[in-house]
Amino acid sequence: MSVALHTVTDIPSTEGFDADSGSRLERAVFNHRALVLLACLVLTLLLGWQATRVASNASFEGMLPLSHPYLQNYLAERKKIVSQANSLRVVLERRDGGSILDADYLARLRALNDDLFALPGVVRGQMKSLWTPSTRWTAVTESGFEGGTVMPDSFDGSPGALARVRLNIERSGEVGQLVAKDYQSSAVLVPLAERDPETGLALDYAQLSERLETLRAKHGDDRLQVRITGFAKVAGDLIEGLAQVLLFFALAAAIATAVVLWYTRCLRSTLLVMLCSIIAVVWQLGLLPLLGFALDPYAVLVPFLVFAIGMSHGAQKMNGIMQDIGRGMHRLVAARFTFRRLFTAGFTALACDAVGFAVLLLIDIQSIRQLAIVASLGVALLVFTNLILLPVLLSYTGVSTAAARRAAKAEHSENTASAWLWNLLCRFTDRRWAQAAIAVAIVLTGVGLYQARLLQIGDLDAGAPELRPQSRYNRDNAYLTAHYATSSDVLTVMVRTKEQGAMAHAVLERVDELEWELRQVAGVESTQSLASLARQTAVAMNEGNPRWYELQPNQGALNTAGSRAPRQLVDAGFSLLQVQVYLADHKADTLKRVTAAVEDFARRNDSEDARFLLAAGNAGFEAATNAVVETANRQMLVLVYAAVVLLSYLTFRSWRAVACAIIPLAVTSVLAEALMVHLGIGLKVATLPVVALGVGIGVDYALYVLSLMLVQLREGASLRAAYFHSLLFTGRVVMLTGITLAIGVATWALSPIKFQADMGVLLAFMFVVNMVGALVLLPALAHFLLRPKRPAALRTRH
Repeated sequence: MSVALHTVTDIPSTEGFDADSGSRLERAVFNHRALVLLACLVLTLLLGWQATRVASNASFEGMLPLSHPYLQNYLAERKKIVSQANSLRVVLERRDGGSILDADYLARLRALNDDLFALPGVVRGQMKSLWTPSTRWTAVTESGFEGGTVMPDSFDGSPGALARVRLNIERSGEVGQLVAKDYQSSAVLVPLAERDPETGLALDYAQLSERLETLRAKHGDDRLQVRITGFAKVAGDLIEGLAQVLLFFALAAAIATAVVLWYTRCLRSTLLVMLCSIIAVVWQLGLLPLLGFALDPYAVLVPFLVFAIGMSHGAQKMNGIMQDIGRGMHRLVAARFTFRRLFTAGFTALACDAVGFAVLLLIDIQSIRQLAIVASLGVALLVFTNLILLPVLLSYTGVSTAAARRAAKAEHSENTASAWLWNLLCRFTDRRWAQAAIAVAIVLTGVGLYQARLLQIGDLDAGAPELRPQSRYNRDNAYLTAHYATSSDVLTVMVRTKEQGAMAHAVLERVDELEWELRQVAGVESTQSLASLARQTAVAMNEGNPRWYELQPNQGALNTAGSRAPRQLVDAGFSLLQVQVYLADHKADTLKRVTAAVEDFARRNDSEDARFLLAAGNAGFEAATNAVVETANRQMLVLVYAAVVLLSYLTFRSWRAVACAIIPLAVTSVLAEALMVHLGIGLKVATLPVVALGVGIGVDYALYVLSLMLVQLREGASLRAAYFHSLLFTGRVVMLTGITLAIGVATWALSPIKFQADMGVLLAFMFVVNMVGALVLLPALAHFLLRPKRPAALRTRH
């Protein structure tokens, strides 16, 4: 297909135009326009109806890398472990500073416990609070061992009964775990199943969060306050915040539409560009229920990214048609000529975008793979909505006469107010300016690389980094960290032994040594295992004498301790010990230090009698996720760049042109990582896709600019003239969409959801830097790369 520019001024109608000209695809589309519109209408109606069925939900297991060795170890022992990884901690706090040893408080706690027990998805047999029968006390008296439930059946709220409860709490060892150190609050531990045991369906975190808020309001008043933490509550808060997220998306879309309208002064064509981009999003959302997917709150950026990409490509098509109509062409002829000129560049750009999403499939995390599928489908749909449907619609409607006249006038730079800008940009094709631009790029890349080396994997803040530090969830989490000895960040080390071998003295000795080593690691608050329980039992059996706080080489004494061990420390068959490691936070550095200490200990102490395995617990799972993200990040970027290079080369058939397109992208990638360090954003499941997208989306600008430059160079134009022509035809729209989309996403910085605010700043930065790279660094590189002795060597394949 020829890509030469057609300046036709003598075809005011379709007379004289060969309808059978152009490629097979062009003929199939434009010679059957009515069928194309009918097919798109039917698809929009069907998928639009399906889009109304989209549910928003998250999956705890979907965020985990199930093939990682840590998770494989956990899955192998899953039936033996009482895991608190996906659990809620619900705290009832006295706001007046009083003690929980109050009859009214304990009655209210019991009511809260009963209401939590009835929630869907709760693993009721593993719930724990002062009122659950699994919360027991043990004491050694002159008569032997005594014990019972912390809340006795005979409790009547009298002063004597309250004094007995206080004694039971102290004997139970639950101070700092279920009871705050200052006795002003107590907790209910609520383990959750991934699926509701009653319905068999995936746990609905939105519904669960709503019911939790109902309980918060029901049991909280001027005297009492309910605090809630756990993955389920984070997911619920994010889903609840979707309404505000969508409001900011709508604001960004409105800004983009308003700026395009200001640029074109043509309402109908602007509305068509927006309509086609929205249709792509509707089709994408409509496919979700058909594929069995829900809209993950961590993937909520994807529909807007599809819309943004659609607006960028749509503006290019509209601008081309508007300019051709301004030259005197009939709207149908203008649509076909624009289709010829820009389809290949647009298709290649969208293919690069799709690849940027598709490589995420290599990451063995279900939520990321689902995001990759949904996003790739959304970008693929843009081929139909913005590269095909939009030109067809504009072939019917055209643009306003005033808009066409302005477009024709804009082709003569000397008659426009923007002449100085185009002339300034064209200077970057001159040697001195090109050298200066490349030198600045090299310096920025060096600074970016120096800063990017500090990029960390995982969360960098305590609590839930997806939410604002002042959010209710993070305030609740800070309260728990300050008032309880055991935090909500738990890493579980599994110790696999022979059947009934967990109580062997040699095994417990090594477990005890592991605990001691871990307590020396920064970030570890406390540990708990059967070894420490055996030490405590030895003291209790010897009149509380602290000199007996040792592991006794007496199997009978050890068996006595094991008989009273809770199931979260050892399984029923005594073949799997668990060391609970309570961490100050789940920051990336903390997890690295702790897992490194455990792995080093395992290398020195693994034997046939006992193997030390990582990891269970929410912190253990996060450590595995961080490891996968760290490995996948570089692999993903290498694959994305390889795919973009290949697609660009197939389009241009020139390594020089490919270098001009790719080098600005590489600079942007480095600077984006440096910005993440500056903003305190860690690389994790939620942010990894955005980093990859900067490459796929960024190449769009370069492809549109280069496609026209190469055509002009092949026809013998100078580099400056070729770039000047490209600026007039596509460069102005590159600048328009880059700035417009950056302004739109920059408004997200005001979002109450910190994750959206951070991603808005990061995306705005990438939109602007990619645009500057395409308009400044690309022509500078072209000065040295796109001036071969034989211009015919530069070919563009269509």
